[in-house]
Amino acid sequence: MRAFQMLRTLWMVLAAASLVSVCLSQSTTDGQQAKISLASDTESGICSGSMPEKAVGAALRLVCVRNLSEIRNIAVQKAIIIGFVGGFVRSNDVRHPEVQFVAYLRQTYPSEVHAEVFANHDGNHALRRVLQLLSKDGDGVITSREKQEASIIIYGHSWGGSQVVTLARELGQLQVPVSLTILVDSVHKPGHDDAVIPANVRSAVNFYETTGLIHGRSHIRASDPSSTSIMGNYHMQYQNRRIDCQNYPWIARQLNRPHHEIENDPLVWQRIAALINSELIQGASLEKASVPSTSL
Repeated sequence: MRAFQMLRTLWMVLAAASLVSVCLSQSTTDGQQAKISLASDTESGICSGSMPEKAVGAALRLVCVRNLSEIRNIAVQKAIIIGFVGGFVRSNDVRHPEVQFVAYLRQTYPSEVHAEVFANHDGNHALRRVLQLLSKDGDGVITSREKQEASIIIYGHSWGGSQVVTLARELGQLQVPVSLTILVDSVHKPGHDDAVIPANVRSAVNFYETTGLIHGRSHIRASDPSSTSIMGNYHMQYQNRRIDCQNYPWIARQLNRPHHEIENDPLVWQRIAALINSELIQGASLEKASVPSTSL
């Protein structure tokens, strides 16, 4: 038993080392990559095959084959979509699909959706930004009507998944509703509770894997099932399906590959894109139905 505990401790130390390696590799990019702008290079090439990282292109390949012209011809609700990256990843690191997916959303819904991505330790900034966007005069003070009209979707991977639930809970404390939360292999952060979805969230979904040294929460539940629909806890498996993870250092791929595979899984991102599109269409239908008719 003692030997097992020592071996487990060693593996955890190695996993921590791999996270540090990821952090350092993402902090020492060359000048050209550091200058990539989400508003320019990233958005113009998101589905054109010119992404800076092959693994990210593979992750979003099923999203990119969707018929954008058909999607753009469907009425959708105006919404705020917030993404959170995991680990120590910076919010502008285009080697991660969470970052590139924001560019895809901006391309697909150019006038209806405001999408931004944040580091998972930058939750306070994300909250302030959401409140600023909800406030019509931009002062961050929102009225009851602005709260009622809010349409917010939040997604994140790893520690970013945990931050998704934290942001939703903080918005709930301000009586701001959240339409949808999406967790991708959510890893518990100290002082956070990512297992229980707060009652201000209308729908929530959880994608997870269980074989990684670091792996996500396998089950989420609603604090109030009458207010929140848990759309599913989806177990993703990679024993017989390899996913490109070349956007991570060798040591991270060896020690914790499944946790990175789910982040780069094209099936996961295809489902996320479909869930968001469905939510935006549903919101537009509800919005239209709530407008009083002027016909006799």
